[in-house]
Amino acid sequence: METDDVLASAPPADAAARVREVIADAGVSQREFARRVVMDPSKLSRSLSGARRFTVAELARIADEGRVDAGWLLGTRPHERETAPAAGVGGGRPLQIVRETVRLIAEHGFHAVRVADIARACATSSAAIHYHFPGRAELLEAAVRWCMDEDTARRAACLAEADDAAAELRQLVSLQTPRTAQQRRQWAVWLDLWAEAARSTAVGRLHSEYYRQWRETVTDVVRRGVEQGVFRVGVDPQAAALTLTALIDGLATHVLSVSGPSSATAADTMHATLTTHITHTILAP
Repeated sequence: METDDVLASAPPADAAARVREVIADAGVSQREFARRVVMDPSKLSRSLSGARRFTVAELARIADEGRVDAGWLLGTRPHERETAPAAGVGGGRPLQIVRETVRLIAEHGFHAVRVADIARACATSSAAIHYHFPGRAELLEAAVRWCMDEDTARRAACLAEADDAAAELRQLVSLQTPRTAQQRRQWAVWLDLWAEAARSTAVGRLHSEYYRQWRETVTDVVRRGVEQGVFRVGVDPQAAALTLTALIDGLATHVLSVSGPSSATAADTMHATLTTHITHTILAP
């Protein structure tokens, strides 16, 4: 692939039709495909409808996920659709870049991560990073979006396994208790992003919207529990959700401040405290 030629080409107006083919071949929903290519679902929808044009970087990620030639998507190679499997792990080079970015944010902080650090972690060049994500801001936003999407997917899977709202709430508490390295890493990212939310940056606003959705999830679970009779009559779903999520945030912050073997004990204490709170204030006697 002549990278310079692809980067220099303006995305054609008919790229949307080619992207639709890629999504159809992937056999997943439009929202799921957006998650896989680390793209705002609303931007994908507008691009497919013709309301906006895909950027070259977005088409590069779509080509990587769909295992098609980027030149074919851009219209520079009309007869070359098939391509070899993409480089990288578990979803191609863009996903590898995003995962390493999330790891680095968790370890060093949002503002300390440089494109050169990400390139080194991916064993590639900064130019290769910029091929998929033109700017540092876009890359960091994509990493945050992927982290949130992964958390939402895990949450949905846990709720699907529960028999009633009480079991759902217990699952959510377990999911938010930072016991594993992955959970601690994700919480480290969340804590860093709260500062961004306070500054009302683009990433901060994205985090605020995600947090609103998280509280709504807890509110819906509490509301269902009251309707099912497994939660106390008269419990205010919104107030209960606000209190519970605030407790989770505060206790998780404490757990992350503890290192070594004591962190496991702190996580156990957090889980026990949340369970006690739910038992005495939400569950039906």
